[in-house]
Amino acid sequence: MARRKLRDASPLAPKARLPYSEAMSKNPDILVVGAGAAGLSAGIALAKAGHSVVVAGQVETRQTARTVALFDASLGFYESIGLLGEIEARGAPLEVMRIVDDTGSLFRLPQRDFVANEIGLDAFGFNIENHDLIGLLVDAAHAAPGLTLVEGRLDHFRFDETEASGRLDNGERVAARLIIAADGRRSAVRDAAGIEVTETAYPQTALTALLSHTRPHREISTEFHTRAGPFTLVPLPARDGDPNRSSLVWMMKPAEAERLAALPEMDLARAIEKQAHSMLGKMRLTGPCGLFPMGLMQAKRLTGDRVALVGDAAHSFPPIGAQGLNLGLRDVGHLVETTNGKSDPGDSAVLEDYSQRRNADIRLRTSGVDLLNRSLLTQFLPVDFLRGAGLLALSGFGPLRRAIMREGVAPSGRTPAMMRREAQWANKL
Repeated sequence: MARRKLRDASPLAPKARLPYSEAMSKNPDILVVGAGAAGLSAGIALAKAGHSVVVAGQVETRQTARTVALFDASLGFYESIGLLGEIEARGAPLEVMRIVDDTGSLFRLPQRDFVANEIGLDAFGFNIENHDLIGLLVDAAHAAPGLTLVEGRLDHFRFDETEASGRLDNGERVAARLIIAADGRRSAVRDAAGIEVTETAYPQTALTALLSHTRPHREISTEFHTRAGPFTLVPLPARDGDPNRSSLVWMMKPAEAERLAALPEMDLARAIEKQAHSMLGKMRLTGPCGLFPMGLMQAKRLTGDRVALVGDAAHSFPPIGAQGLNLGLRDVGHLVETTNGKSDPGDSAVLEDYSQRRNADIRLRTSGVDLLNRSLLTQFLPVDFLRGAGLLALSGFGPLRRAIMREGVAPSGRTPAMMRREAQWANKL
């Protein structure tokens, strides 16, 4: 993967409200509900695979305090739909993943660095602001033959043996052979299809922010493990006269998150700098911060009659290891494969194939994130010892470390063909 050094790309301007289209009167093969990153990505990939697609939902292109780290397999996904260059131009490479034990445990470990070139990559991935990624996807959706993008809320979903449908807020009904639920953790499609979920609420809230700092990040993403959860600084590209920028996800107790969010910007910046041990120098906020309650959610099944779940509609968990959208894009990649060449993409056999491909990967990632998060929150010494021993073994034994790094950015046995970038890997074990 060639490294891009472009660092001054301007943020995309917000799009005007998307009009309803006469094309809506024609029933598409697939209706994607949700116009976030997962839904737009699904619509574009499925349209490029030859399906007629409608993507419907609210498009949000305003700047927020959220970013997404796209790992190598996800970059392969976007390369396959023609967006890799734009993402690299607007993102920052993640060349080193650093873990710092800041728990105060008796079994505290020294700093551990995981370096991308050890597994033959220039970078594990790229970190990009959410609104930049959405803007790129909106432009690509408008340009994709066979895809109609409509901004509007859908409700009154129906599912039967031959088709599924939803009603737009202008009263128009859209029917398709398959509905893809990409409408987030509180998915209306999932609820209408009668698919239950399991949920666990954590005693944590994530504070997110975009930061300018006086010292360079050197393409190093740093995750401090604290007793309240991870405190993570992820590189961003230079922009608007700020040569050193990072995004922050800071997990903590809800009351503490509310207290910090209410502080004047300068005081909050000082608190962030202190928590980071001044690693990146003096901090300055470059926009409003965000607060997000933390929890784990997993759908009890991924499919129903004429419906498939992807992204946060299927699984949602804390931002540990940056697995969220990366896992959702693997959902989409497998859905593209299972529906490829099928005249009826919502056939029960197609959906069963999709479900079988995704279940193990989702369970593994969900349980892994849950286990790590719980191990940080507890102060039970045996748990501290086991967590420390595991990290020590992981970082100290080369073949295991490299295997885990590879599995983290591009799971070999569970990665769709459109996301594989074998040519980028060195034959190292």
